[in-house]
Amino acid sequence: MAASINRVVLVGNLTRDPELRHTPSGTPVCSLRLAVNTRRKDESGQWTDKPNYFDITVWGQQGENCAQYLSKGRPVAIDGRLEWREWEAQDGSKRQAVEVIADTVQFLGSKGDAVGGGEPQYVPASATAQSNADFGSAADDDIPF
Repeated sequence: MAASINRVVLVGNLTRDPELRHTPSGTPVCSLRLAVNTRRKDESGQWTDKPNYFDITVWGQQGENCAQYLSKGRPVAIDGRLEWREWEAQDGSKRQAVEVIADTVQFLGSKGDAVGGGEPQYVPASATAQSNADFGSAADDDIPF
């Protein structure tokens, strides 16, 4: 039987301030909402950005650090795993969700990098292409997907 792999790596911007709460036993748990762009060509052949949104859960001291130092608009890198949940809502309907359980959260940029006001809460891929050039990334047309 082949080994299973459940890894997720995301880089994006927070769409809201972190929400910190504690379990009944006192363990900190922080909820984040992350926007990550997907680049694709539209019907006219122009590159467009489509944001995808992910719910992130961060446990323990790392969750407390996220709540203390992160804010809406801040860029972060998440390394974690997917987890599927199912529950019954108060109205009796069955609900389900897939979320990312973060193993590590890397703070990117600085507090001043947070997007403010009514601006979109994601970094357009065109804005990140220049900064990624320093890491030897391929040009957009060279990416096979």
